[in-house]
Amino acid sequence: MSLLRVEGLSKSFASGGGLWGGGRRRVQAVRDVGFAIEKGETLAIVGESGSGKSTTARMVMRLIEPDAGRIELLGEDITHLKGRGLRQRRRHMQMVFQDPYASLNPRMRIEHTVGEGLRVHAPELNRRARRERVAQVLEMCGMPASAMDRYPHQFSGGQRQRIGIARALAVEPDLLVLDEPVSALDVSVQAQILNLLAELQREKGLAYLFISHDLSVVRQVADRVAVMFAGRIVETGPIEAVYARPRHPYTRALLDARPAEHPSRRGRGGERLLADEGVAETGCAFRLRCPHAQADCAGFDGRLVAAEAGEASRAAACLHPL
Repeated sequence: MSLLRVEGLSKSFASGGGLWGGGRRRVQAVRDVGFAIEKGETLAIVGESGSGKSTTARMVMRLIEPDAGRIELLGEDITHLKGRGLRQRRRHMQMVFQDPYASLNPRMRIEHTVGEGLRVHAPELNRRARRERVAQVLEMCGMPASAMDRYPHQFSGGQRQRIGIARALAVEPDLLVLDEPVSALDVSVQAQILNLLAELQREKGLAYLFISHDLSVVRQVADRVAVMFAGRIVETGPIEAVYARPRHPYTRALLDARPAEHPSRRGRGGERLLADEGVAETGCAFRLRCPHAQADCAGFDGRLVAAEAGEASRAAACLHPL
């Protein structure tokens, strides 16, 4: 049984329109997304801005209601849970947000911010026991217990993100959903936070759903990767296999556009393909940019196609994979 299983997840939003809503249209943000995460595993979802990765993460957390699909947590369907039932299941999955300042209440001391979940999920704890638990989890995340009596504005960005991680860990979840957790931080601080997440995963056996646009960061943390484009997963597989031999042209473009240590090592054409904003409404969404597109791509339904023998864990949504 997988810790988390997602099947057919879809979401659209209204866009455009005048003062009275005339001329509004529906934009499909996520289309038929599915994946599974095992205990202790890290699955990264990568893609350019607007690909649907953060919307997917918020649907998994039930912060956004999906239009269709199914979300299973520890074998239980939580897709339509509400109220108390949903709150109880949220003990098993917690979220760490991109902006460590915006995600913390500036009017609350750190003791109450980190301990807020304990009031819901561990009501048997008295004030002293909660303070002890908050101190313990702060120290686990590299913060002194004295931080409890201070406010978010008194900390740096990296320290605030440690506090955000501590808040998520306070209720002892099985899964952390990490939405661009280091993108707002300096490079040196990013490394510290990534090392902390790796250490916590080893010690606690946590599973991570890691959302990022930074392929270098993803390679450091993930066991498997799912690449998203225009709301769909277009390639998935073990991280090293996908990076070494991408099968979808979009994945290749992302990898080619990465910063390189030396210009001679940089791929060609990636930035051009990503700069083009063309997205096909029918058939393969990437075919307007794809240098390998053929006539049959116009009728492709976008499903993931399993790789050849020996790569059973890999799949790509492409009729003419690389």
